[in-house]
Amino acid sequence: MRAKETWLEQVRGAPVPWLLEPENPSVRYRTLVELLDCPPDDAEALAAQRAILTMRPVQRILDAQWPAGYWMHPDVGYSPKHKATVWQIIFLAQLRLPRCQPVERAVEAVLAHSRLSGGTVPGTGVPEARFSAAKDASGAFLCLNGNLLRALSWFGYGDDPRVQATRAAMVAQMHRDEFRCRSNGRTPSGRRPTRMADGLPCAWGTIKALGALLTVPPERRLPAEQVAIEKGVHFLLSHDLTQADYPTAGQVSPLWFRFGFPLGYSSDLLELLEVLLTAGAPADRLQAALELVLSKQDGQGRWALEHTPHNMWASFGRLGQPNKWVTLRALRVLKKVEGQSE
Repeated sequence: MRAKETWLEQVRGAPVPWLLEPENPSVRYRTLVELLDCPPDDAEALAAQRAILTMRPVQRILDAQWPAGYWMHPDVGYSPKHKATVWQIIFLAQLRLPRCQPVERAVEAVLAHSRLSGGTVPGTGVPEARFSAAKDASGAFLCLNGNLLRALSWFGYGDDPRVQATRAAMVAQMHRDEFRCRSNGRTPSGRRPTRMADGLPCAWGTIKALGALLTVPPERRLPAEQVAIEKGVHFLLSHDLTQADYPTAGQVSPLWFRFGFPLGYSSDLLELLEVLLTAGAPADRLQAALELVLSKQDGQGRWALEHTPHNMWASFGRLGQPNKWVTLRALRVLKKVEGQSE
């Protein structure tokens, strides 16, 4: 450990050797590269990344893929949650699977069948290219677009013209609707609104969209993208992070405080903090939330799996038990805090 890595001083015990154990090459690779600053082309990191393909969760997911690249059905790939196509791309990216033929087939299936086309994003003049959970714009959720764009960036598709068009369309939606989502609202009849603009601002969607935009280096961001990031950060910081009292049609979701892996459309405090820190939010504005994160570690500096999406092809650990992926996520946040203070 280098002297400057004081972020580990806040951790009880020594979890890093546990994360480096070879039986979980996904966590081992991410720990080497994301926590210990090992170059991605280092022989040890490359060996760990290659081994991700042999992991049981990865094999379970890939074994269920059809030759044409999709899972379950050759359609928009959103339903059923969480076994359809879009979710597998999102989950495999979080596992840091390297780009390979199964991934390429899946990405081409999603780009062909899950994107809207023709016309413009209503009210913006920007060509329509958003990902949608439906055949029309009623399913163009920010969370879906952010999750897929972030995953596609990991797999090396960030400069693909189709992906760039989707990013531009998502940004147009962010400016038009100010993070509103029809799933976060009710009409007088108790039904969901049909238009995104008629819902309430959605913090989960904001986090996912910002996570995607932040994969683009600052020097390459378009002005509209940077403004969208700044608006999103302002919205997220305008509420108490320890209460997650963002606008909602119901009660505050308990999932905010249940740390999970992998992440689907929902978010949690760890992802909220990581996005804000990556965007440059001052650490002193986040201190109470960081203390909450630290309070959830056990005596060995490990964090438990408290939530995981239902109906997946694979399992990522037992609920309530120390979990390497969740521990890695918590340590990433602590390291980013140190980076903000340097």
